[in-house]
Amino acid sequence: MEHKNREEHLKGILLRLVVIFISAVIMSVNLKSFVQTGDLFPGGFTGLTRLIQRCCLEVTGKELPFGPINLLLNAVPAVVSYKLVGKRFTLYSCLSIFFVSVITDMIPAMPITEDILLISVFGGLINGLAVSLLLQVRVTGGGTDFIAIALSERKNIDAWNYILCGNVVMLTVAGLLFGWDKALYSIVFQFTSTQVIRLLDPESRRATLFIVTGRESAGGVCAQIQETHHTATLIEGVGLYNGQPCVMIYSVVASGQIRQLTRKVREADPKAFVNVLRTEKLHGNFYRRPRD
Repeated sequence: MEHKNREEHLKGILLRLVVIFISAVIMSVNLKSFVQTGDLFPGGFTGLTRLIQRCCLEVTGKELPFGPINLLLNAVPAVVSYKLVGKRFTLYSCLSIFFVSVITDMIPAMPITEDILLISVFGGLINGLAVSLLLQVRVTGGGTDFIAIALSERKNIDAWNYILCGNVVMLTVAGLLFGWDKALYSIVFQFTSTQVIRLLDPESRRATLFIVTGRESAGGVCAQIQETHHTATLIEGVGLYNGQPCVMIYSVVASGQIRQLTRKVREADPKAFVNVLRTEKLHGNFYRRPRD
């Protein structure tokens, strides 16, 4: 058993490393193909790095390398994440930042299209997909993502829109310095990226369960819910169709757990009636699986 657990742990580490590298390549190619071609500021510390590069280019005529600036800017959020979120999560995320910084400076510019609107929309989509890929293995691309996840972990709030507002402030500065057309297209880029992340982030979606079952099978159904580290509320009732006593079980779980949980509920009671509702907002205690 110990050998099997060690093997699964090593597979998990290898999967994380592979996904981190693939995501870093996607981000770097996106920076050199869409972002650089469109002269955009993609938000977050990546956008801030681009802004510093542009300012230096305007003042001195020389463009600073992307990697050192990006690594330096991520230092403080990394320390915050290390203390508030977790050690392994932060170290893996720093590895992602390192790969992006190095690969971006290594690969040449690769323009695909000159259409600024296509660049903004599809560049944002690709960036959001790359970040979401990291989130699937419980890692982030760093920068403002460190802050967003720390707020989500500590305050149980959806911080992505707050991060978007912060990016708009940064892009306003870019607009004042380098023209409003690039800044406004950069907002389109960042909005697209943020919405993709919110849609695909497995930790940001919740679902409400209403399960109607018999009294004799209620214990088995509740046990299946508790295996997900969530709890439930049991309400006694009467089925109006047949007039028989029944139980309604109310619970809120992560959306990614719905399919497996529904299958287990069916195993406990094949006649159970399961209603799943999307949960938009949630206040109160809710179990979050540690990112470490």
